[in-house]
Amino acid sequence: MAQYTNHFNGTFDALLAHVDDSVSKSSLSASREGGSDFASGDIRCATRVYERYSMLGENRLSLSVTIFGRDGDLQLSAITAGGSQAMFFKINTWGEESFLNDFVKKLERYEG
Repeated sequence: MAQYTNHFNGTFDALLAHVDDSVSKSSLSASREGGSDFASGDIRCATRVYERYSMLGENRLSLSVTIFGRDGDLQLSAITAGGSQAMFFKINTWGEESFLNDFVKKLERYEG
């Protein structure tokens, strides 16, 4: 598991669109697998789950991204999972770290 959290300024919809774009441009095999949205007043929460194939681990990995907040004050959490072929212990995490690093490089170009 690899994890990233950060605070962003900007609009909720713009950051969410940038997340989708960042994942799709991070890998040819990346795809959006699902998501959900919630709102209470001006507070919003969106969760997205993406997958991609890891050449290094020869398996699929997932990236879950949650954005929480209101326009101008947004929190983002991204967590990767998968990538190990072992039954009881996680042997490698290269693919997870690579997926997250590729995503974060593109995500950090967001300019609210």
